[in-house]
Amino acid sequence: MSAKHNIQSIRAGLRPAGIHAFLIPNDDPHASEYVPDHWKRRQFATGFSGSVGEAVVTQNTAALWVDSRYFLQAERELKGSGILLQKIGLPGTPSLVAWLSKSLPKKGAIGVDPQTLSRARFLSLSTELAAVGLQLVAVKRNPVDAAWSNRAPLPRIPLEVHELKDAGESVASKLRRVRAEMKTRNASSLVINELDAIAWLFNLRGRDVEYNPVFVSYAIVTQNSAHLFVDLKKVTSAVRKHLGSLVKLHRYDAFATSAKSLSKSRGKVWIPEATTTQWIYSLVGKAALITERSPITLMKASKLPAQVKGIRSAHIRDGVAMVKFLAWLDMNMGKIPMSELSLEVELERARCASKLYKGPSFSPIIGYGANGAVVHYRAVTETNLKIKPRGLMVIDSGGQYADGTTDITRTVACGTPTRLQREHFTRVLKGHIAIATTPFPVGTRGAQLDILARRSLWQAGLNYMHGTGHGVGHYLCVHEGPHSIAPRFP
Repeated sequence: MSAKHNIQSIRAGLRPAGIHAFLIPNDDPHASEYVPDHWKRRQFATGFSGSVGEAVVTQNTAALWVDSRYFLQAERELKGSGILLQKIGLPGTPSLVAWLSKSLPKKGAIGVDPQTLSRARFLSLSTELAAVGLQLVAVKRNPVDAAWSNRAPLPRIPLEVHELKDAGESVASKLRRVRAEMKTRNASSLVINELDAIAWLFNLRGRDVEYNPVFVSYAIVTQNSAHLFVDLKKVTSAVRKHLGSLVKLHRYDAFATSAKSLSKSRGKVWIPEATTTQWIYSLVGKAALITERSPITLMKASKLPAQVKGIRSAHIRDGVAMVKFLAWLDMNMGKIPMSELSLEVELERARCASKLYKGPSFSPIIGYGANGAVVHYRAVTETNLKIKPRGLMVIDSGGQYADGTTDITRTVACGTPTRLQREHFTRVLKGHIAIATTPFPVGTRGAQLDILARRSLWQAGLNYMHGTGHGVGHYLCVHEGPHSIAPRFP
């Protein structure tokens, strides 16, 4: 069905729910950047397939907010839908709250699925809406689901053990470190809904989310026990042996009951406000809470020696594949037919030569000519350009390996570049060199370093409207917080 039809179907569920509008974030119950098809509600509603952006459906209209990485993509994918595109950061673009205040009656109610909004966002948005006479309401049934007849089921692909030689630390050791942090906060339990944190903690990997080796699950850690809530049909004998007596297994849908029991806990319950959903908060809200960042976030981001070694090996391996691909490209440019999509296949073939290769770490971006300006471009049949021996092409891709995750970008001159193209390329290169060669003291923030990457561009009145660098997981998500090199503080 078209986005226009889907919006109408969703709109039909607003009045019965007693709401004037419905907010559709990209988030799933696990605060994921990339979500399983089962939870791609915003994409179903709008047709926009980018990983960041949120939509609102009212009784009369609908709108989608995206940042600069997705301006061009959203324009293309929303065409003919009637959905208003709101470009975040541009002059004249209203904020979500400002737009709602003009579109809805006073005391109007905006519904949201509490499993798709973090506790922190729910609180801040409630406060902002209240200031303009509106209210945020947690709905019991998501109207998108009611309109989504062919919704994909959750995946049931078996889990796999992330071997100790690659993980660098045992499950027992990780649990001890987590419990030590809990003890310093007087926390009797830690609730975990982030999929990469669960995969890291239990040294397990899955295939429930495209490009990210994670699996749909929840976890609860106490001082004496650890509990994993997952589809038990995905748990193999090897996984059971790996977890042993350290971790108790439960059905995924048993989490709500266990979380609710924590509301009677004598100690404090640790639920990170920035990532834990409003739904989880409503289950344990009567307990004494710790809402600061999960201790796992920094543990996972700080790589162990074995992980650093693996990441270096993965990058060397990935670099070999990339060089072979670029050599093939150089040798065949202008001699055989090529397109953005055919190059995706060729690049994947180069990476598959490694036995440790597990698949792409994100949707490959091969953008030729004007498509190279689309920050998170993904070639599809409708946009697929033929490669000609002239102009520039951006190749941004990465691989998942058993010992590491990569993300590499190259700009390819398909012919002789112009003077202006050479200048722009050189200015970007100078920025990368400045970042790579500058020592900095402990405590320096990514936003402070970011200026080094932009200095040469700024001198020419140029800029780019996205971050410079980001954290990368270890055979996990290609974007890993909290560290980043970007204009804003993480």
